[in-house]
Amino acid sequence: MAFHEIRFPANLSFGSVGGPERRTEIVALVNGHEERRTPWAHSRRRYDAGLGLRSLEDVAELIAFFEARAGQLHGFRWKDWADFKSGLPKDAPHFQDQLLGYGDARQTEFQLVKAYVSGPGRYLRPVLKPVAGSVVMGIGTDDMREGVDFSVNTETGIITFNAPPGKGAAVTAGFEFDVPVRFDTDHIAVSVASFRAGDLPQVPIIEVRL
Repeated sequence: MAFHEIRFPANLSFGSVGGPERRTEIVALVNGHEERRTPWAHSRRRYDAGLGLRSLEDVAELIAFFEARAGQLHGFRWKDWADFKSGLPKDAPHFQDQLLGYGDARQTEFQLVKAYVSGPGRYLRPVLKPVAGSVVMGIGTDDMREGVDFSVNTETGIITFNAPPGKGAAVTAGFEFDVPVRFDTDHIAVSVASFRAGDLPQVPIIEVRL
């Protein structure tokens, strides 16, 4: 298996449905209380690409993409239209959107992450597939320039600075990103008559761990 650094056609993923999935194990105790735990440190996303198909041309494009990935064999990029930016959906990425860490005058590499915060809860999601050309970085209150001050590995989400940020300096980032996924089926069933009548095929997509 391999990961193909190609994005599923964004016009087809626009009408899809999906989002994060968690796994929680719940044990009911004899006193009526519960013990809850999760074996997953990170959520996993699922989508249905079939709902984004609007024409037979879309179906043809989907089948070509499916065949080129050999079904479930090879992973690819997916644009989650509900969650693809470091900040709010309506805003362009800003270099102070996300805090990656603090400089120590030695470290030059930082992993892109996105924080999800609500009340006392906080989840830090590693971002492994940033969109090329979308990453903006900052050190303290100063914005940095890609190609001059830092480089981006779009296959891993690792930022490398040409010079290590100073001790205690906040390292921040803004970006767009894709989700690494694969098809969750080796079979796509399409009936032209049914499709024209509004019956859309199911095309399950699942996030992969890299």
